[in-house]
Amino acid sequence: MRFLLALLVSALLAGCGGDAPQAPKFTLTDVTGAGFGRELNLTDHNGKPRTLADFRGKVVTVFFGFTHCPDVCPTTLAEMAQVMKELGADADQLQVLFVTVDPERDTAQVLKQYVPSFNPAFLGLRGDPDATTRAAKEFKVYFQKQPVKGGGYSVDHGAGTFILDREGRLRLFAQYGQGAAVMLHDIRLLLAGA
Repeated sequence: MRFLLALLVSALLAGCGGDAPQAPKFTLTDVTGAGFGRELNLTDHNGKPRTLADFRGKVVTVFFGFTHCPDVCPTTLAEMAQVMKELGADADQLQVLFVTVDPERDTAQVLKQYVPSFNPAFLGLRGDPDATTRAAKEFKVYFQKQPVKGGGYSVDHGAGTFILDREGRLRLFAQYGQGAAVMLHDIRLLLAGA
């Protein structure tokens, strides 16, 4: 009986919306209004200083990783390359940013060879260790060097993608593994002005 009552109330409330605007139907995690992810001050792989303001008017994805990453980073960049391909003529309205958490090894030259190999429009960003830490802190991204057997190191890091709208506001968070189709759906909504 309670179930039927709840169902009836839901149906009645659904009909009371009138012409009220519908919120966008994002599939990814909606973080609109979050108090982080508002700025980046790094240098791109061409040596040009960059901030998020440079990309106003475009939807922007920001992913933190490193070029020696064996799986998460290349998978994410490959998914974003697929999104760009699917966008077709609208691809120039999306900017993909790859922020290295390993500036020691990921020089501008290394990033210039690695990041655009997924798509020529992608930009690799880097900074000195302090700038890298500030950028990661601004986006609440964890990263830490881990020694590996036989010498050298790897870097543990957060594996999600942040998506900002055309105004430079953080809107969405994509957990690793959600796939290109899901990101494409929500990016199209942002491109349409959601």
